[in-house]
Amino acid sequence: VIDSYTTPPGNSLPRHLTTHLSSQIDYLVSCRPLSVSMGNAIRSLKLEISTIDPDTPEIQAKAHLCSSINDFIRERITVADQVIATSAAEKIQDGDVVLTFAKSSIVQQTLVQAHQQGKKFRVIVIDSRPLFEGKNLARALSNLGLEVHYTLTHALSHVVKDVTKVFLGAHAMMSNGRLYSRVGTALVAMMAKEINAPVIVCCESVKFTDRVALDSIVNNEIAPPHELIPQPSPPPPSSPHSPNSTKKISPLEKWQEVPNLQLLNLMYDVTPAEYIHMVITEYGSLPPSAVPVVHRLSTNG
Repeated sequence: VIDSYTTPPGNSLPRHLTTHLSSQIDYLVSCRPLSVSMGNAIRSLKLEISTIDPDTPEIQAKAHLCSSINDFIRERITVADQVIATSAAEKIQDGDVVLTFAKSSIVQQTLVQAHQQGKKFRVIVIDSRPLFEGKNLARALSNLGLEVHYTLTHALSHVVKDVTKVFLGAHAMMSNGRLYSRVGTALVAMMAKEINAPVIVCCESVKFTDRVALDSIVNNEIAPPHELIPQPSPPPPSSPHSPNSTKKISPLEKWQEVPNLQLLNLMYDVTPAEYIHMVITEYGSLPPSAVPVVHRLSTNG
């Protein structure tokens, strides 16, 4: 967008480009609510635009903005992930049983790095419908030679007994130290707290926000309700001695026709700060209470 932008006659780039980008941002919002990291990235870009001298040649100004975007991606995301994975991998010791939920790219990077360091440990991947994101994580780790156990949330109370550490990814870290992540995360953290297993959150500072969350209802993203409806299972192969079987239909198949019935498919939940032992960022390991301080430093820095 910036490369193809041309300042109209009678306008300055710092003033008009911000207005021009607003329509692009509105389109993104219409497709899906902005995440905390996207909001922080947009604010950083607008701040960078506002600092450009109006007398700066357009070609030079656009090159500067593109370079700033690349620097933001490299420093706040790519390098940050590498630093966090290196720091988090040091927390894993031989004989550990590490539990994680769904799929987080930075948690996956942490586990792979610890495995490449020669550490012997076991991974338990807890998953849930309807997305089943943990399947991809379990498959990727097992292909690399890690010992992986995969199960759904209904077996969490059974497998958690052997767990020594819990690693979780984050969609956002709120100012009151609460974790905003894939729905089901709070349940995993609560169970880990019951057995005194440390819950370690891996999160880049770009996902920190000054907003406060007390529950998962006031601010959340709602996924399509039809994702909650199980797909019809194919009938078993018929034999000459058995009658023809038909597909099993879900009782929710025609839920729209049922009066007073609504399907709520929330994407995220909020984990209380008291369930979290540590948050690992590119700035180091810190307690959840330090989130607003780090957010202020990363924003003003």
